[in-house]
Order: sequence, then C-alpha cells, then structure tokens
Amino acid sequence: MSPPDLAKLVFLSAIWGGSFIFLRIAVPETGPMLTAALRTGLAGAALLAFAYATGVRMDWRRNFKPFAIVGLFAGVIPFSCFSFAALHLPAAHSAVLNATAPLFGAVFSVIWLEEALTLRKLAGLLLGIVGVGILVGIGTVAMRASTLLAIAACLAAAASYAMSSIIVQKTGKPGGIHPIAMATGSLALGGMIMLPALPFSLPPAMPSGLALACIAAMSLLSSGLAQAIFIPLIVKVGPTRAMCVSFLIPLFSMLWAFIFLGESVGWSTLVGGIVVLLAMGLVLTSSHAKSLPRKS
Repeated sequence: MSPPDLAKLVFLSAIWGGSFIFLRIAVPETGPMLTAALRTGLAGAALLAFAYATGVRMDWRRNFKPFAIVGLFAGVIPFSCFSFAALHLPAAHSAVLNATAPLFGAVFSVIWLEEALTLRKLAGLLLGIVGVGILVGIGTVAMRASTLLAIAACLAAAASYAMSSIIVQKTGKPGGIHPIAMATGSLALGGMIMLPALPFSLPPAMPSGLALACIAAMSLLSSGLAQAIFIPLIVKVGPTRAMCVSFLIPLFSMLWAFIFLGESVGWSTLVGGIVVLLAMGLVLTSSHAKSLPRKS
C-alpha cells in the first residue's frame, strides 16, 4: 500500500473515531432512527451537489439497483444499528465491535471475490480484534438484555459494512460505476429509503444546537467526505485492506474523548494501540493474490 493510501486510512480513522462520540451526544436527544435518517440524507445531498458540480456521471437508470443495495448495506443498516447501540454502549465499545468488519470482509472476499485468506492476513485480523479489545478493556460493561442487543446490532452493522465493500469492489472495476457516483447514489437513495420512518421517529422536544451540530458533522465528514474517500480506496486496494481502517477507529475515538470530553486514557490504550499497529502491518503487507480456481 502506498504512503498516500495509508495516510487516507489514518485520516478516515480519525473522522470515524469522532463519529461514535457524536452519536453518544446526539442520539439521546434525536433518537436512533432520526439520527440515522438525517445523517444519511444530509450526506447524500452534499455529495449530490459535489457530483453535479464536478461533472460526475450518475447514470441513475443503469445504476439504480447497485446504488440502492449499497445504500442499504453501507448507510441505512449500519447507521441505524450504531445509533441504537449509542443508547446502551460506550462509544469505544461500539468502535471495538465495528473493528470486526475486516474479519467479515475477509470471509466475504474469499466467498465472492476468490481472494486468498493467507495465514498472515488471518493472523493480522485476529490480532487487530485482540488489540481493540485491549484498548477498551473487554468485560467492563454489564451484560444486560439491552447491552446484548446493542452488541448484536454493532456486529450486524460491521457485517453490513463488509458486504457493501464487496459490492463496491465488484461494481467499481474498470468500466464499472465511478466511485464518487457510487458514494453519492448510495447515500442519496439510502436517505430516501429512510424517509417513511421519519414521521414515527420525531423526538418529543427540539434537539439542542450541540446535538444538531453533531449530526451535521457526522453527515458532512463521517459520511459524505469519508465515503467519497473510502469507496475509491476499496476499489484500489481491496475490501479487506481498506477495512483495516476499523482497527484504528477505537484509538482515535478514545483520543477525541480524552481531548474534548476529559475522559482518562490508561495503559490499555498504549498497549492496545501497539497491538493494533502490528495487526495493520500484517494485513497491509499480506499477499493480495487470488485463490486458485475451484475444480468442478
């Protein structure tokens, strides 16, 4: 992976690390569904303006189906699941569960992209999950029914992200859908998919300016800008390598919490950070070869 691509991964980690803190602030006031709908819709509107201003061809009629499918798996499902989890889990724990996305992606890549799952890559993925677990100290949250449901929602979101990356990789090859068109169309249609839920998800009181600012930041930065960077990266380096960005997200999530919310950072952060970096090294330097064709 080239230094510019690696820099993009770090930048995306910083943006997405902040999104979990934004969720913890916004969701209690705006509710899970409204937060997810606004995040998706505003991001789609911003990217639509950018796409048309820069002359990106959308080809809505030809690309409507993949736009809708990716919008469902990369926007509607994960945004809704993580918004729900924000009511019951600390931000860092949601970020830890999000870090299972590369493992789902590696399995899906073997099934649908015939990408080889080497021992080096598998070791890196498992080590990354161990590292993010160390970062937050697994076992510090009481296991109640709501907690278990929130954990399941985060895992569903991670699997959904992985599935969307597979679809993006298959449709973004030369001659396929332009990456910016995919980012734009998927978020725009994702917002439309969530429109019917809006009348049933209005909060009892007007959210505060801080909550609305957090939603705007997630929409423009964590969703709009991030997808415009991430989708071309998936096409270039592959789903598994691109999704190893998830390993760094908990580290940035706790860094922003320390800076802006005054939360403490312990030794587990330092040790976990080192393990995460080692895991990224294993995944990023592993072979990117295809599996051998299967014999019938």
